[in-house]
Amino acid sequence: MAKMEVKTSLLDNMIGVGDMVLLEPLSEESFISNLKQRFDHSEIYTYIGSVVISINPYRSLPIYSPDKVEEYRNRNFYELRPHIFALSDEAYRSLRDQDKDQCILITGESGAGKTEASKLVMSYVAAVCGKGAEVNQVKEQLLQSNPVLEAFGNAKTVRNDNSSRFGKYMDIEFDFKGDPLGGVISNYLLEKSRVVKQPRGERNFHIFYQILSGGSEDLLEKLKLERDFNQYNYLSLGSAIVSGVDDAANFRTVRNAMQIVGFMEHETQSVFEVVAAVLKLGNIEFKPESRVNGLDESKIKDKNELKEICELTGIDQSVLERAFSFRTVEAKQEKVSTTLNVAQAYYARDALAKNLYSRLFSWLVSRINESIKAQTKVRKKVMGVLDIYGFEIFEENSFEQFIINYCNEKLQQIFIELTLKEEQEEYIREGIEWTHIEYFNNAIICDLIENNQNGILAMLDEECLRPGVVTDDTFLEKLNQICATHQHFESRMSKCARFLNDTSLPHSCFRIQHYAGKVMYQVEGFVDKNNDLLYRDLSQAMWKANHSLIKALFPEGNPAKINLKRPPTAGSQFKSSVATLMKNLQTKNPNYIRCIKPNDKKAAHIFNEALVCHQVRYLGLLENVRVRRAGYAFRQLYEPCLERYKMLCKQTWPHWKGPARAGVEVLFGELEIPEEEFSLGRSKIFIRNPRTLFTLEDLRKQRLEDLATLIQKIYRGWKCRTHFLLMKKGQIVIAAWYRRYAQQKKYQQTKSSAIIVQSYIRGWKARKLLCELKHQKRCEEAVTTIAAYWHGAQVRREYRKFFRANAGKKIYEFILQKLMQKYFLEMKNKMPSLSPVDKNWPARPYLFLDSTHKELKRIFHLWRCKKYRDQFTDQKKLIYEEKLEASELFKDKKALYPASVGQPFQGAYLEISKNPKYKKLKDAVEEKIIIAEIVKKINRANGKCSARIFLLTKNNLLVADQKSGQIKSEVPLGDVIKVSMSSQNDGFFAVHLKEGSGAAGKGDFLFSSDHLIEMATKLYRTTLSQTKQKLDIEISDEFLVQFRQDKVCVKFVRGNQKNGNIPTCKRKTNRLLEVAVP
Repeated sequence: MAKMEVKTSLLDNMIGVGDMVLLEPLSEESFISNLKQRFDHSEIYTYIGSVVISINPYRSLPIYSPDKVEEYRNRNFYELRPHIFALSDEAYRSLRDQDKDQCILITGESGAGKTEASKLVMSYVAAVCGKGAEVNQVKEQLLQSNPVLEAFGNAKTVRNDNSSRFGKYMDIEFDFKGDPLGGVISNYLLEKSRVVKQPRGERNFHIFYQILSGGSEDLLEKLKLERDFNQYNYLSLGSAIVSGVDDAANFRTVRNAMQIVGFMEHETQSVFEVVAAVLKLGNIEFKPESRVNGLDESKIKDKNELKEICELTGIDQSVLERAFSFRTVEAKQEKVSTTLNVAQAYYARDALAKNLYSRLFSWLVSRINESIKAQTKVRKKVMGVLDIYGFEIFEENSFEQFIINYCNEKLQQIFIELTLKEEQEEYIREGIEWTHIEYFNNAIICDLIENNQNGILAMLDEECLRPGVVTDDTFLEKLNQICATHQHFESRMSKCARFLNDTSLPHSCFRIQHYAGKVMYQVEGFVDKNNDLLYRDLSQAMWKANHSLIKALFPEGNPAKINLKRPPTAGSQFKSSVATLMKNLQTKNPNYIRCIKPNDKKAAHIFNEALVCHQVRYLGLLENVRVRRAGYAFRQLYEPCLERYKMLCKQTWPHWKGPARAGVEVLFGELEIPEEEFSLGRSKIFIRNPRTLFTLEDLRKQRLEDLATLIQKIYRGWKCRTHFLLMKKGQIVIAAWYRRYAQQKKYQQTKSSAIIVQSYIRGWKARKLLCELKHQKRCEEAVTTIAAYWHGAQVRREYRKFFRANAGKKIYEFILQKLMQKYFLEMKNKMPSLSPVDKNWPARPYLFLDSTHKELKRIFHLWRCKKYRDQFTDQKKLIYEEKLEASELFKDKKALYPASVGQPFQGAYLEISKNPKYKKLKDAVEEKIIIAEIVKKINRANGKCSARIFLLTKNNLLVADQKSGQIKSEVPLGDVIKVSMSSQNDGFFAVHLKEGSGAAGKGDFLFSSDHLIEMATKLYRTTLSQTKQKLDIEISDEFLVQFRQDKVCVKFVRGNQKNGNIPTCKRKTNRLLEVAVP
């Protein structure tokens, strides 16, 4: 059965008001209260029409799972409760299905969650678009570009532990199917001043801390870095460690991301070398030194850091040292070289560090773009994601805040314009009359800043280019002269008298009334930061580097391309970038995410109403609501509107047969809603006042309660009827079963009574028959007894005459029979164990049973020996046969025999088949080996011993070399005639060979073995089996041995040995070989 689709709406189970357009009454207090109510219930997303307000929860919420992605996939924007996935899905479907380029603008102040919001948008789009190896690779590269840019462009600030210090706009390109092809990233105004100086409580860019924490010792050694943060002046030491942030793990993530994006290993190494060089630049310090002409110049205190920087970058040390001490100014054809004092040297050092890092970041963006750009040239659909700094109001606001707030003014301007345009287009599309909407137009503020003649940026550029002494104060004087009458410009030194006594406005500051509120800017540093000068000597020094990346970062340092034209200022560059961005955004359908920070403590569950109110004001959210509500507050397609409210009219409930628009007309006519409160478009109904919508919701809620009551009534009636019928059916079944049970019980009682009566009758009959049978039996027994007595009397009368002659013999035989019976019964209980070696036997009870007693003992011993032998396997029988043979041969003859009784005969003491050393010997012997052991062969000449391998097979006796395994002698068993040995406790034995045989050329063999008894026994048995003749075993302390042509007497004598208990052999004379036995 198919799963029924559940119809839902934004208005169902709503906490507070999910869409601020429906908020009633609309005021700043009710707006903040509604946000707080939803935030307290973990509802961090709220709509203003199609705009999403996102409040940073500072904790993980279970609302971004794959199930949530599927829940919002292909659903109407207002169908489910507010979520960033709803906006992402709406934008993606508009791009895919309607062929409209999209842009998602994410704004808010630092710490409001802009970066996380952009990640969620990209992850949702990656999840819902197509699949495939190539598509997945593109998605992975797009997603992995984030960690790289965050590492190099984000930093910890007092408001945010992962604050983006640059603006990022990414165009994601899709094909006609909606699959990603690639992307292009644009970056805006990296806060490069952070490289050399950070406010209190903040850090430098993440990458510096990540390299020092996560880099391997080998990498740090190559980069000439130390892991201690305290060694580097450019790092903020007080805030170097951030709780909850693992820099080492993040560094591994960054390296992996760079690899996925497409960075080569040498490129990654080059990037890290530039980062290390920037870090080490901060450690270069200068000291003043006076020249002869009275001018001050600077010298580097410790040149070790300079040397390491030059080694990293491949720059000549003298070139870089001179660039830090001198400045060359070119005017037409003349060159003037001037020395730099200490302050100027430090300025040059910091300018180089800032430029080096800023250009590296721009190179990274370009390099990522090369990897993620679309490879095909087909027409593409584009979705842009803008993650840019929000409006900033600090205690001290400088050039960076001025530029950031200018960008936000432009975004607010385009936001209002595109929102009104979208509203107007929808009204025209639906055929609704368009009425002009009054709103605050911040174009006057934008003109104050960007006007090409009298704008603040134009005057700043003019002041920077003006010859003569140029300072921040001269710039402020110029502003006071030209902008004094502007209604959004305020200065203590201007001609406007109303600010002369304003003590809240210092003399060195000016104030601009932005759309989000008044911001006071300190003019100090405006000129220098706008100039963003890098001395040409330093550019040329960088270009001369042997480091390919650094050389590419400073193309203007090439002497062949010297351009005397002044480079564009930072302000003009940014103004141009913003203009390009605005032009790009105006070609796309906008989608907005407004991020709000609930508190400054970065803590969960805390909602600071004053802080949120401030952000709501400068984000212009109330203005946005008023714009949306100026016409019609709510609009909805006819089908879902009729589906939601059809129960309020009898004609449309439960099913409407005609068109949805006609049904809505009937519905609203039945409800008597005034015509001025709504308008009917081509596909949507437009409701002017939120009160009308809430009235409909209240009526629907009441009607649902009535319908629920009706459903409950019908259900309860059905349930009661069903219960009654079930009880009735049950009563019938129970009655039938009871009647059956009662009849069965009555039958059982009748049957039991009949059986009892029958039993009594049968018992009476049986007892009567028993009495008759007993009487008959007694009569028969009486007759039998009388006959027996009579016959006994007759027999005794006849037997009496023979009794005296045979009585003694009969009594003897009877007594003897009883004694023997008693004997055997007692023997049964006194039998010894079944062990053949157990010699216990019960004592003889009677003398006449002596021979029987001995025979029984013999028979029992033979029987239990047989039982014991029956337990043996064939192998064990063979072992015992060999042991028995050894007993017959050597017992009481050889002193060595008792020690061999307990030792099992193994035979193969050398594992010839398993040992590769004896492979040659194994191949040479084809027969089964019976004995394989290392013996000592006695030299015939001098009596010394040498190790040999003794092998006995079925047909031959072999002697082989122990080391090489080569066979020295092979003797057929038929040629062995005798084995001689002493009666002593030694292992010497002689093997006598048949005279004239082929093996007897050198004479008999004399060996010494640790297993003499086993070897002699197996040799005896094998020879007997093969030749059918018993081998002569001679046991004597003197015997003759044939050595070549001589007979030598081998004599065994007792003596003390120098080498312990080991027998020794010595040749005494030509005819005598003496063996000393301990």
